[in-house]
Amino acid sequence: MEKIVLGILAHVDAGKTTLSESLLYLSGKIDKLGRVDNKDAYLDTFELEKARGITIFSKQAVFETGNTQITLLDTPGHVDFSAEMERTLQVLDYAILVINGADGVQSHTETLWKLLEIYEIPVFLFINKMDHIASDKKRLLKEITQKLGDKCIDFGQADMEAFFEQLSMCDEAIMESYLEAGNVKTEQIQAAIKNQRVFPCFFGSALKLEGVKELLQGIEKYTIPPCYGSEFGAKIFKISRDEQGNRLTHMKLTGGVLKVRDTLKGDGWEEKINQIRIYSGNKFEAVAQAEPGCVCAVTGLTKARSGEGLGSQKHSTLPILEPVLSYQVIPDGMDLRLLLPKLREIEDEEPELRIEWNEQLQEIHAQVMGEVQIEVLQSMIKERFGVEVTFGEGKTVYKETIANTVEGVGHFEPLRHYAEVHLLLEPAQPGSGLQFGTICSEDILGKSWQRLVLSHLKEKNHKGVLTGSAITDMKITLVSGKAHNKHTDGGDFREATYRAVRQGLKEAQSVLLEPYYSFTIELPEKMVGRAMTDIERMYGRCEITKSSDGIAVLEGSAPVATIRNYQAELASYTKGQGRLFCTFMGYDLCHNEDEVIENMGYDSERDVENPTGSVFCAGGESFLVSWDEVKNYMHLESYLKQREALSDNPVQKTKAFEEKYITPDEVEKIFNQTFFANKGKHSTWHRPKTAKDYYDFKKYVQKPHEPKEKYLLVDGYNIIHAWQELKELAKDNIEGARMKLIDILSNYQGVKKYHVIVVFDAYRVERSVEDIISYGNLHVVYTKEAQTADQYIERFSYDNRKKYDITVATSDGAQQMIIRGAGCALLSARELKLEVEKVNELIDHQSKQQNQKDISISASLSSKTKSQIEGLVKKLDK
Repeated sequence: MEKIVLGILAHVDAGKTTLSESLLYLSGKIDKLGRVDNKDAYLDTFELEKARGITIFSKQAVFETGNTQITLLDTPGHVDFSAEMERTLQVLDYAILVINGADGVQSHTETLWKLLEIYEIPVFLFINKMDHIASDKKRLLKEITQKLGDKCIDFGQADMEAFFEQLSMCDEAIMESYLEAGNVKTEQIQAAIKNQRVFPCFFGSALKLEGVKELLQGIEKYTIPPCYGSEFGAKIFKISRDEQGNRLTHMKLTGGVLKVRDTLKGDGWEEKINQIRIYSGNKFEAVAQAEPGCVCAVTGLTKARSGEGLGSQKHSTLPILEPVLSYQVIPDGMDLRLLLPKLREIEDEEPELRIEWNEQLQEIHAQVMGEVQIEVLQSMIKERFGVEVTFGEGKTVYKETIANTVEGVGHFEPLRHYAEVHLLLEPAQPGSGLQFGTICSEDILGKSWQRLVLSHLKEKNHKGVLTGSAITDMKITLVSGKAHNKHTDGGDFREATYRAVRQGLKEAQSVLLEPYYSFTIELPEKMVGRAMTDIERMYGRCEITKSSDGIAVLEGSAPVATIRNYQAELASYTKGQGRLFCTFMGYDLCHNEDEVIENMGYDSERDVENPTGSVFCAGGESFLVSWDEVKNYMHLESYLKQREALSDNPVQKTKAFEEKYITPDEVEKIFNQTFFANKGKHSTWHRPKTAKDYYDFKKYVQKPHEPKEKYLLVDGYNIIHAWQELKELAKDNIEGARMKLIDILSNYQGVKKYHVIVVFDAYRVERSVEDIISYGNLHVVYTKEAQTADQYIERFSYDNRKKYDITVATSDGAQQMIIRGAGCALLSARELKLEVEKVNELIDHQSKQQNQKDISISASLSSKTKSQIEGLVKKLDK
């Protein structure tokens, strides 16, 4: 039997649950129609839902029609529970969008339509309550095509000529078939619906079972069951708990087979399944295995999260709808730290709920979609944990972004730790959220370190610097970074990454954002002026979209902070005739930024959990550098400065072009000797004007190059362990290896005439202070205890790069990158050894030449002269 997962969505009070009851009744799944107002609906199983008459949690029912098994997922219609609806979209094959025939297409209906389009879900439309006196099919169809698109077609007139003509206008393949054969094949209609090129519309009344049978038949006839592969895959879309408190993980299988006791792997977890349940309403059937296309709930998974993909299935993107209000949670008679884990349990189940602990204020805050959700949350906490809670005054959830591109840098280098991160922060499109990526070369920072930086960027809810609100609509790219071979661990990059984000935000032009509602207001025409004045006062914008029978419709948008309590005021001055429908639209510029920032009183410099500065180390001691000075201490060059330099000088000048200019007199002389050489001396030719006559050329004088003193810095232990003979000696006598290296370099210095500095780590020699010893013609540095040779060499190179011509001898890859960044030359251990061998060969050669010269002088002396010299030597010895 073919399987299809079908979701049902609607604006609140459109009759969605009633339609679900009708579908289950006509398919034979239930024997009696339940009703919301009678509190006996098959899918409204929770007491809260029965009491309020609304759907709060998504539920499923399984029924069969023809040769198709349909898993029906009923979703909440109230805007406060939109996130619960949105997460269900991840697993749908098709959807039914229910429209209230009496009210038409409302603002939340359009939001649902956009979500269905984003998730690429084929849609059947059911226009309900057509038995209502205000319902007009022709008017409704016109409104639907205007607001949702002209691909919405009435399927009540199927197989008629007008129906085929409308279909052919939506799809080229259908048009060709219709023009050739005069009709359209069912397979072509199925494909057009599957590819969202046609949206069937059915009209009726779910309460009276009118038009529901046609809808059911249309679903059976025009849907194409998905094809699944043999490789295991599943998408988790919901977490809940049963009456016994068992954690249920709801998922849809998209491939392979799932059996009891199978082991599943997720992000950082691996657990076994204890039970597989197929729910239908409040009851379930325990099965031994689940097939592809099946929606089931499993027990045994304690760490799985909603939106997570298993096996071949990818993770879902972050939800589009977000909480916009924040309330302080105040428990009655329970410690906050005991309540917090209980709230985390509910947060795990409810995607529209976000629990935050404010360490500084010692408060719990709940971020929600609306005030109805607060009432539901209050009831859930009391029912599940027996705790009475109250909520403080609701506050708007603000966000922050940036208006310009900056480079944020973070450095974390306390003793025996090291990490540096450079991030490019760029403003992104509104509503795009946070995007993370890397363009850092693996030659600069290894791939594993880059992945670690990206994971740290994603794991944290980064705060802005204006109000401490979460940041959004930003692209953060890793452009450079540095690790140390010996002193870097994963936690170092976490600190450096967090500090780089904060430093960049401090440097950038930050912008405060606030949530906006799109709204629809229905009210008497004579009240329109008052409403439009109110909207303007609330910093919103609106327009009249419809006016008939004395009722006007205003549509627009306004900040959540100003319009969220407007329903009571609207009902008051319209004497109950006005209605307000609000839907979350997104975030936009805050209308009173300065006032909000002042009221919130956030100080980014005092936020100890989110520091803006960086930690450096010098002389064996760590020190903190503030965000506005930190770039002067960085070990890597600025990415933005490098990019600007390349854009300003796309072609670098070479030495061949750095010669002095040819003067105008020289140009004239060349012309006289070549082009004008044939002119006779009696010619009447007059010298033409030259460039010198028009321009005052200044002779370019090349500045003489001032030679710098040459310094060679040698990482002592790095060279000892790189040269085989010294490495073998060091195993038995490290002091002997040091002295032998010093002797070798002393000979080398005598020929090269460099200033040679050999640096040894303090962890090999116990010293409380840095010690510099002159050894013949070179200097030996023993660093302080816990200070590395790398740190000394890097500091010396950076401080003296402009005064001296510095070469560093080391094979430490991380140190080599820093040295290159400081503009110094490099010698690897192998290259230094070759240089030393050449110098030794030169010394041997000169020694042999000197011996031969001494022999040739002695041979040229007479015997008498030799005896006189020998006598003189004997006298001097006495």
